[in-house]
Amino acid sequence: MRKDIHMTAVAATFLLLASTLFAASNNPPATLRVAAIQFRSSRDLASNTVEICRYILEAAEAKARIVVFPECALTGYFEDVITNTTPAQLSAAEEKILHQCRESDIYAIIGTPFRDGAHLYNSAAVISPQGKIIERYHKVHLEERWPDAGDHLSLFHIDGIPCSIIICHDERYPELVRLPVLVGAKVIFYISHESGVREANKIVPYRAQVQARAVENTIYLVQANAPSNPDKSGSHGQSRIIAPDGNIIHEASITEVETLLATLELKKATRDNARKSLSGPLRSWWEDGLKRVRIIE
Repeated sequence: MRKDIHMTAVAATFLLLASTLFAASNNPPATLRVAAIQFRSSRDLASNTVEICRYILEAAEAKARIVVFPECALTGYFEDVITNTTPAQLSAAEEKILHQCRESDIYAIIGTPFRDGAHLYNSAAVISPQGKIIERYHKVHLEERWPDAGDHLSLFHIDGIPCSIIICHDERYPELVRLPVLVGAKVIFYISHESGVREANKIVPYRAQVQARAVENTIYLVQANAPSNPDKSGSHGQSRIIAPDGNIIHEASITEVETLLATLELKKATRDNARKSLSGPLRSWWEDGLKRVRIIE
């Protein structure tokens, strides 16, 4: 059963000390093999679903334990498609993806809109190898007109490895990574549909920002972004897997659909730079912020 814990500042301090012991006692693996799919969505939900399922199967065959897709990969990053897709259509597509994860025995993170009553979120579904959704993270910092903002950060586990997630514009706000890392996250998954190649002035800063999120926290960052289209619409590709020292392990091209694969050595994700925040003058401020982190057991 899913258990959400909203921490008090006192409990947060205890958890910061206990998280390392928790991980050790549960013997999480020393490595995590990840696949980041630089996925080009169409405007057709059924076609996107078929392609996502195919990539899930291929990632499993490549021995990945988790496969990650870009922001709104399920519908495509098209406002009219997103707002006109019904909850029933989204649910039916999601069920096929859940089945594929179960059949392939793999975790997946899928960018998708999500409707909850009157609310529409720009969301990420984290799916287990049992075909269960273990977390829905909703984008917190918005640029779009159509979604409602999420209200929490997230910590979930991949085979006992503490992880977290951000979506696109979230990455401009360092605290959205620092807070889950203080709770224990060693891998941050970043799904995006960043600006296109016509805004060339943004491309180098995008790379710098995600490298900074990795090195300033001493954690891995795995990004799945959408590629540029032939007419220069869409995003600008360059999905990445980044090491805890901020260096890029793999980076995709700008225009191609690609799969990035890497085996992460988790002993390198020490979280050292993040944890130094707790010895500085803002310790109580960080502890208060930890109330926003939802821990998924």
